[in-house]
Amino acid sequence: MIRRFAALAFLGVGLTYFAAACGGGTAPKTAQVTAGEMPEGESWTGVYFHPLFGYLHLVEEGETVAGRWKRADGSAWGELTGTKSGNLYHYTWTEHKVGLVGPSANSTGKGYFVYKPGKEKGVAELDGQYGLNGDEVGSDWHCIKQQRMQSDPKSINGDTGGMAPPAANTWQ
Repeated sequence: MIRRFAALAFLGVGLTYFAAACGGGTAPKTAQVTAGEMPEGESWTGVYFHPLFGYLHLVEEGETVAGRWKRADGSAWGELTGTKSGNLYHYTWTEHKVGLVGPSANSTGKGYFVYKPGKEKGVAELDGQYGLNGDEVGSDWHCIKQQRMQSDPKSINGDTGGMAPPAANTWQ
């Protein structure tokens, strides 16, 4: 009887650890941030730069903000959309890897940005994080608003700009 109880207890503990290791019961990680006032005269619409993610083009329409980016090395492009509240923007995102097809071609997740005046007068910054899948946090994403660039999200897509190989029978 004691051996049977010990075996069942061991099995129960093992299954608990297995479920925890496989993500069973783990809630998505969410940002613990509070919205503040949007700085006077500022808008989410604009182009923002990050050394890895390249130029992020955002457009604000009502309570919605949507945008696209293309990585600085051209390896991927992405799109995000979400809602704003004051200087806080929560979004969902999808990134498409150039040249890949199938399930591993796309990554998805959630994130947030806080809009704030930059250290230099007149240069705004986005300070936030993004997470994979259901997580909203995990990696930092900090961008600087570009002063003389117009936002054009439609200019960003999967076009590789002539990097495709030539069609058959066209070699010279």
